[in-house]
Amino acid sequence: MLSIASVDRRSDAMPTTANTFEDFSQRIDYSLLKALRPDPEATQNGYDHRPRQVLSGHWVPVKPTPIPNPKYVAHSFGMFAELGLSDDLAQNPYFTRLFSGDASVVTDQMHSWGWATGYALSIYGTEYIQQCPFGTGNGYGDGRAMSIVEGVFEGQRWEMQLKGGGPTPYCRGADGRAVVRSSVREFLAQEFMHALGVPTSRSLTLYRSELETVRRPWYSEHSRSFEPDVMVDNQAAISTRVAPSFLRVGQIELFARRVRDNAHPDAREELRLIVQHLIDRNYRDEIDITLPFHKQVIALACLFRARLTALVANWMRVGYCQGNFNSDNCAAGGYTLDYGPFGFCELSDPRFQPWTGGGTHFSFFNQPAAAEANYRMFLRSLRTLLEGDDAAQLELDDLNEGFAVAMQQQLEAMWANKLALPSYDEILVTELLQLLVAAKADYTKAFRLLSDIPEQVTELHPSFYLASSTELDQRWQAWLERWRKRITTNGNLAETSAAMRRVNPAITWREWLIAPAYQRAEQGDNSLVLELQTLFSDPYSPPSAELAARYDQLRPQQFFSSGGISHYSCSS
Repeated sequence: MLSIASVDRRSDAMPTTANTFEDFSQRIDYSLLKALRPDPEATQNGYDHRPRQVLSGHWVPVKPTPIPNPKYVAHSFGMFAELGLSDDLAQNPYFTRLFSGDASVVTDQMHSWGWATGYALSIYGTEYIQQCPFGTGNGYGDGRAMSIVEGVFEGQRWEMQLKGGGPTPYCRGADGRAVVRSSVREFLAQEFMHALGVPTSRSLTLYRSELETVRRPWYSEHSRSFEPDVMVDNQAAISTRVAPSFLRVGQIELFARRVRDNAHPDAREELRLIVQHLIDRNYRDEIDITLPFHKQVIALACLFRARLTALVANWMRVGYCQGNFNSDNCAAGGYTLDYGPFGFCELSDPRFQPWTGGGTHFSFFNQPAAAEANYRMFLRSLRTLLEGDDAAQLELDDLNEGFAVAMQQQLEAMWANKLALPSYDEILVTELLQLLVAAKADYTKAFRLLSDIPEQVTELHPSFYLASSTELDQRWQAWLERWRKRITTNGNLAETSAAMRRVNPAITWREWLIAPAYQRAEQGDNSLVLELQTLFSDPYSPPSAELAARYDQLRPQQFFSSGGISHYSCSS
């Protein structure tokens, strides 16, 4: 069997661009299916769509359920280029059918089914099984997501996962579908986050069906309800997301729980295999393959901490709130995953939380604490794997104890970069954050205006949602003068401003401007999706005057407290 590394090197001989479906299929290589174990109770043909307990194994073969009469909505031009795929493939009939759930079109190099995986759930370090219909945790996993392709494209290994491809054994009785609304949101969010320089899963394609609809709770027009107040028929859709792997902290956690519970005789070996596969898939370039395994595990823990803390600092930098940062939504590769109840902070508020089911514990400024809890569960799983090696476990404990310091260092560096400070100044940063809240300032617009190095507070007024007061303006003016003194002592103002513009985006995600895009897409009009996709591809450059007039605006008053805009359920 070829190793992952040898397969990746072999890809250099392949042509640069895949123009046909056959060209695409030549790049397929299923490292996960080769390295990890299938559920021994699974069917071989993938017809496994009803909820059941999965007691062992890493993956379950599942045949996707195609949406009828798929219609093209969007594809990622940037991702296609990185993969070496011709843009024409997005409308190729075989490609369209595969990525709208019809695996019958596969070639001899491919499987006619995908695979779903189980994982555990912990929230802030507390293990949960309440959401499992069997009360055991063995029914929790990919309920409507299934990977369909893994391969090497332009020398890089990628996994492609359908979202909305029908039920799996983990569906807990649901229909396994996604809708146009959530699919457009995830597609655009992944495009935007990548362009912002935030590590993330990526978008590939999005197709919808005019013939299949699914009912979901949502909000009536002009609703001020906190929870959805109507049932809505939605067009079914399938989006495909791409990542180096879809391994999650919750997956590692699941296999560690089975070891601690003595769930079956092979539990420890299954834990070892999935940790080894995580290293191979996401960290092989940084971890020496010749090291003893326990040393590789410690290196994994160290690298993941660095990636996770940097990721959360990036989220804070661009105003992103994950909304539901459980261990099952935490990619073990250290990038953003699962765009469900996410949002971007417009009105500056440390407690910003767009998801009605999230609570303040997953709010904007609490994300570092949520990340620490996920990291703690990750290390607990690795400690289980290294039982009997006291020295190695102590090294893991040291990494755990150092998480808060590492996180704080990342945050301090982020705030210093956003403000072009030569070094972090806690008093200056804290006072600014307080002023942003007091002024009811737009988070992104305020930092972008600060990037112009204003001398007068009036230059910041366009970012305020309410008229300022004399007392507040005086506080702002005093802060501006102290800040300008810090950054102009030995600096070039033009260079300082340019540096700030590279980390403070010119535009942000505004939910009230995204809604028309998915509403129009359901009517067959993809123009706003494409317009937003284009806008989000270059978020640090000022948009044209025409686009700025539409997308560089403060949220109108009618969209505050608006159901489906200022807050929304996870229903999709």
